[in-house]
Amino acid sequence: MGAVGIIGTGAYLPEKVLTNADLEKMVDTNDKWIVSRTGIRERRIASEKQASSDLAVEAGKQALESAGITAEELDLIIVSTVTPDMPFPATACLVQDRLGASKAATFDLSAACTGFLYGLATGSQFIQTGLYRHVLVIGVDCLSRITDYTDRNTCVLFGDGAGAAVLGPVAEGEGFLSFELGGDGSGGDLLKQSGGGSRHPASKESVEQRLHFISMNGREVFKFAVRVLGSSAEEALRKAGMTKEDVDFLIPHQANDRIIETAIHRLGLSRDKVVVNLDRYGNMSSASIPVALNEAYRSGRIKKGETLVLVGFGGGMTWGASVLKWTMDPVS
Repeated sequence: MGAVGIIGTGAYLPEKVLTNADLEKMVDTNDKWIVSRTGIRERRIASEKQASSDLAVEAGKQALESAGITAEELDLIIVSTVTPDMPFPATACLVQDRLGASKAATFDLSAACTGFLYGLATGSQFIQTGLYRHVLVIGVDCLSRITDYTDRNTCVLFGDGAGAAVLGPVAEGEGFLSFELGGDGSGGDLLKQSGGGSRHPASKESVEQRLHFISMNGREVFKFAVRVLGSSAEEALRKAGMTKEDVDFLIPHQANDRIIETAIHRLGLSRDKVVVNLDRYGNMSSASIPVALNEAYRSGRIKKGETLVLVGFGGGMTWGASVLKWTMDPVS
């Protein structure tokens, strides 16, 4: 089994910006309240003509260009999303067609905000076993489509976006050094979208009860997040045979600045070693980690040979972390 790493990254953010000032006109809230509790100042919103596949395609194109390979060289496309274009076919199939990746297998993966990490872990196994050589993993969500803009506690949190990574063989000792994934279904009711599935199929009643929007027990989700974000990162480091002192950069799920601060404190990192962009994009679910990773790479902030820890949590409840040795040269 050979080493596997990220050989290309990409991202796409919709043009429309929804600021805290805009939200003040829509719901009983204000900028000071939002910033003090979340750290978020604005977020991106997909246009009426855009669906998750549209965002994913753009991020995928950029990742392929970054990796220096063509769509025809892809063996597999994994799309992590909780806002697919439709229940089926999989959004990955739509992305495959528009990218022209005719040789690639396709499937969607649902692990909420941890989805990109689940996708990395899954995709890397196909390469390690020798079945495939190049895998495109995309984290994408259009959360504005399922956000209740009458709920002041949730509507301030979410935005839309897509991030992508091409996985491929790398030199021994580089790339992914460990993964730590977990789930606790007993917390399934803490963060969910109840309507639209086989339990509560779409109906007049489901719409009237607003079951097709995100519902969240914010207090319990916060308690869960502060517990697993640090512990999963520590376990991934243990599996990699590393300690906190070996970490050059932490790239966490961008959900809430206070949650990120607890992880920073637990891992004993300085703020300058943590990649944070939620002030500009909010919580983009599966897209948050790959978008942050792409920005850090393209800005020259992370460099070849450095040790990164990616860590996240999400509805389900799910969590995950990965330690990787960065393999890509700076963007010229």
